[in-house]
Amino acid sequence: MAYLPWLLAFHIMSFIAWMAGIFYLPRLFVYHSQVSEAEEPKAYERYCVMEHKLLRQIMAPAMVFTLITGAIMSTMPGVIVWDSCWWWVKLVSVLGLIIFQGFCFHWQKQFLGRNNRQTERFYRVINEIPTLLMMIIVLMICIRP
Repeated sequence: MAYLPWLLAFHIMSFIAWMAGIFYLPRLFVYHSQVSEAEEPKAYERYCVMEHKLLRQIMAPAMVFTLITGAIMSTMPGVIVWDSCWWWVKLVSVLGLIIFQGFCFHWQKQFLGRNNRQTERFYRVINEIPTLLMMIIVLMICIRP
């Protein structure tokens, strides 16, 4: 258990990196959906590159590291009371973030394939989902109702 503070620190740092990416990517989608490939091909391609790098070089590794450190901590005796409601609400919220990131991969592939089907408004609305899930996660950890 002596390494628990280190594990927790790395868990929090990777979670922050994951959240930074997951907050920024839908905003990039908003801007990207405003750009016409026919009128601004360089700008369109620049957004494709930015989204790709954000997903694969920041968000995916940060998510994996967050999940690994969280899984290790959850196996330690006394860290989690398994029959507590807060733990399950947090877990479902984390699964929601994972699913959201999966959709982000899908939408990014649509942009890459020049086949975006979503509107700017759609991306503005879905941009709020990870914020709500993050708030639930933090509240569950801090308050443990």
